[in-house]
Amino acid sequence: MMTTRDKLFYFLYLHRTGLTVFGISLLLLVWPLVERNPYNLGLSNLIAIYALVVLGLNLFIGYTGQISLGHAAFFAIGAYGSAIGTTTFGLPVWPVMVAVALATALVALAVGLPALKLSGHYLAMATLGFNIVVYTILVQWDVVTGGPSGFAGIPYLAIGPLVFDNEVRFHYLVWTFAMLALLLCLNLVRSGVGRGLAALAEDETAAAALGVDIRRAKIKVFVLSAVLAALAGSLFAHCYAFVSPDSFGIFVSVDFVIMVVVGGMGSIWGTLFGTALITLLPEWIESLESFKDILHGLILVLILLFLPQGLVTGIVDAIRTRIAVGRHHA
Repeated sequence: MMTTRDKLFYFLYLHRTGLTVFGISLLLLVWPLVERNPYNLGLSNLIAIYALVVLGLNLFIGYTGQISLGHAAFFAIGAYGSAIGTTTFGLPVWPVMVAVALATALVALAVGLPALKLSGHYLAMATLGFNIVVYTILVQWDVVTGGPSGFAGIPYLAIGPLVFDNEVRFHYLVWTFAMLALLLCLNLVRSGVGRGLAALAEDETAAAALGVDIRRAKIKVFVLSAVLAALAGSLFAHCYAFVSPDSFGIFVSVDFVIMVVVGGMGSIWGTLFGTALITLLPEWIESLESFKDILHGLILVLILLFLPQGLVTGIVDAIRTRIAVGRHHA
């Protein structure tokens, strides 16, 4: 017979994921009341936007065992698609965002069908090439994109009379999207589909033997990650009302991969930590801004050497091992 206490603990364990997301959401709800500095709120909003990209990318890297160096291109398609649709053609913002996300899904499908026949560094090079093509279009097609000077005058998002035209209002909007994406990814990896993806990451042959359609699974996750990146790009454009090609270059794609690796490949919770750390790191060491790319590369190499499963995952595993050893000796 379960006691009331046992029932409470069982309830907390059973709903731990949803309760944790709810707890984080409560903290985010009061964050603008605590942090009054618009610049710091802007950094928090940027973390939420990047987290959308990195959550999808972590699904692709951590649960299919593949790597993409081209997600900044999907990020760019979302940003410039929303910018051009709303500013050049004067279309409503929300329908444009939906249309751009669907268009990005088609682009990802067109890229993924041939590219995902490759694997390892061959796939990385293919996606890197795609990123270079998109970046070149953004720079050269200045009549449409504004070229190197960027694209300005992008309207802010609005819901009825409520316009998200400052950092506080945008905080609530963008973190709502980030928390919903977090819940989506957490539920996905805990579902039967997620277990199939986990098997795929471990051993493709074994996953195929268990009935996992390897090629279709890779394409589906690749498309989902691209759509999340496009959504993040749209939010980025309407948050800052300005976009330029520099925000979508190959080093941005590399940073996204570093965020995944730092947080832990296959660790959805670690994604938030990795994104926050790599986004805030340049702010903490402003004197090393000129060496940002070198520093990020060094961090990536060190983590891969000493904590190949990721910083968060590695620390958690080390704590669990220490506890297990302590219990064994006890």
